Amino acid sequence: MKIDIEPVLDDQSFDPQEETNNVAKDEEEVGGQNRETLSPQEPEKLPAAPVSAETIISLRHVDVCQKDILILSDVNLSINKGELVYIVGKTGSGKSHLLKLLYGEVPPANGEAMVAGFDMSRITSAKIQLLRRKLGIVFQDFQLLYDRSVYENLKFVTKVTGWKDKNKRDDRIMEVLDKVGLKTKGHKMPHQLSGGEQQRVCIARALVNYPEIILADEPTGNLDPETSYDIFNLFKEISAQGTPVLIATHDYLIVEKIPARVLFIEQGKVM
Repeated sequence: MKIDIEPVLDDQSFDPQEETNNVAKDEEEVGGQNRETLSPQEPEKLPAAPVSAETIISLRHVDVCQKDILILSDVNLSINKGELVYIVGKTGSGKSHLLKLLYGEVPPANGEAMVAGFDMSRITSAKIQLLRRKLGIVFQDFQLLYDRSVYENLKFVTKVTGWKDKNKRDDRIMEVLDKVGLKTKGHKMPHQLSGGEQQRVCIARALVNYPEIILADEPTGNLDPETSYDIFNLFKEISAQGTPVLIATHDYLIVEKIPARVLFIEQGKVM
């Protein structure tokens, strides 16, 4: 079979609300063994580190395809705790496909891919749900539940991921809202918030389950420059506390203002 490299426009087919329904169903498949009360874990603070440090993502000679079209070829990279990493490239270059590989939406066509302890070449449908509990995912278009308050949006996530202790749940919700600067906004409906505030809610939602990795796909694409800068600074603070953050972006100005490791995608290659 002949495989051609061809630019494919990135899309965002992952639906958090649909995902939460899948979580409940897949929990039954794995015997409900993971529906335990989640308790706070103090994140280990680590700086950006070499490959010899604790690695949370490892890709070796990985190809990423959409059907029979090769999007990315021979991807080799390692991400460690505490790193802030930009994935930079033109629209359609494959930034979103790389993130999709990491959260299990697209399987690797070749090579070895390990994400948060999961082998992405062998991962099952049920295990993908467990992987995503270790990830915090932030999208450009927010994907909030607009018929519920900020607090209820975060409560919904904790409910479908098995939190049972209401006091711990509420403490955690207030903790992440405080972290993103929205401690007094829990009662607000999403439409009452600015675009920047809505994206902060999304980041709080991504943080609530103590993720091992944050993946952000063009998180400031709909925001003004000043708000975008504030959001990227927030990601920098999160990474400094030990949680690695990968951001797909084409905002070169922000990348220059808030320096970090940069992965360039060009002509199907990650450099």
